[in-house]
Parts: sequence; structure tokens; C-alpha cells
Amino acid sequence: MSADALSKLRSDALSLPEAERAELACTLVKSLDSPADPDAGEAWEREVARRLAEIDSGTAKLLDRSEFNRLMQARIPAGPGG
Repeated sequence: MSADALSKLRSDALSLPEAERAELACTLVKSLDSPADPDAGEAWEREVARRLAEIDSGTAKLLDRSEFNRLMQARIPAGPGG
């Protein structure tokens, strides 16, 4: 698509009423998502069951919230002045 055609399309889209712009935006964002993995739901169910079994058997290493927060903060680089 040429730059002029893209500019016209953008201008036309921005002139739509808010509800229609929202619908268009939603459609465009959805078009960027990769196709859904049909096996993902089943794989997550297996993973959740595996993790629950580890917790029930006592083999999982569990963290309390403060330890989790400490570990996550250690992974985030300090910004300017911090």
C-alpha cells in the first residue's frame, strides 16, 4: 500500500464515529494475533494438574509473597535515580 493510500485510509478511519473506530481498532488488533493453538487449553490443564500434584506431594518449592516480591524486584533493573 502506498504512503498516500495509507494516509487516506488513516484519515477516513479517524473520521468515523467513536464506536465504529473502536470496532475497527478491535478488529485490527485481533488480526495481529497468531491463530489460536487448539491444544493450548488441554496443555494448560495438564500443566496445572502437574503443578498441583507437586504441591500435594510436597515436592514443589513454594514461596511466600514477600520472598516472591523480593525475587521479582531483584530481576527489575533500577531506573534513573533508583
